[in-house]
Amino acid sequence: MKIIKRSGEEQIFDSSKIVSAISKANLSVEPKQRLSAEKIAEIADYIEYKCKKTKRAFNVEEIQDLVENQLMSIGAHELARNYITYRYTRALARQN
Repeated sequence: MKIIKRSGEEQIFDSSKIVSAISKANLSVEPKQRLSAEKIAEIADYIEYKCKKTKRAFNVEEIQDLVENQLMSIGAHELARNYITYRYTRALARQN
């Protein structure tokens, strides 16, 4: 299964990148609001499943949208907000 990077290049899907991104965002919330490593792995597995099921290459933005949706669906609203904010600041940085 492949993903489409922002540059348009195709790359092999790597769920560890999703785990890493969520784990970093996880550190930005209060300890009582943090997700367990198992829950983060479940989210990454679900996104991998969704990508495989559609039988097409997702782009990075679509995968990030899936991450946001999963975080919101499990009630990790503060974590989702921080993830979205980080995404936005990175997008601004790429424009400069």
